[in-house]
Amino acid sequence: VQLQASGGGSVQPGDSLKVSCEASGFTFSNRAMGWFRQAPGKERKFVAAINWSGSMTYYEDDVKGRFAISRDNAKNTMYLQMNSLRPEDTAVYYCAADRYSESYYPDRMFSGGYQHWGQGTLVTVSS
Repeated sequence: VQLQASGGGSVQPGDSLKVSCEASGFTFSNRAMGWFRQAPGKERKFVAAINWSGSMTYYEDDVKGRFAISRDNAKNTMYLQMNSLRPEDTAVYYCAADRYSESYYPDRMFSGGYQHWGQGTLVTVSS
């Protein structure tokens, strides 16, 4: 099983960035997926989740209206489009695969609710 996150980088406040997560080694199309982030010196926190088909999405309050999670099951890839980036969005962004096809509350909010993890991609927002 492998989850390869990519697309991170350094941007300025107000910029946009799209990170990707390519999955292999399991049936991506029947798993819910999630994004978490970990800022320096802080715990890993939930950002967004999406069910197997992409019909249901969920967001942490601080990113609602700015971030959009999506997936392409034909490409075994999940995305996180991040707009209006702020310095407080600076973190390592991790993708994760759920154990189930739907994303259930409250499990989706916690690291333990996911079965597989990627290595993370660093996003730095600074002027």
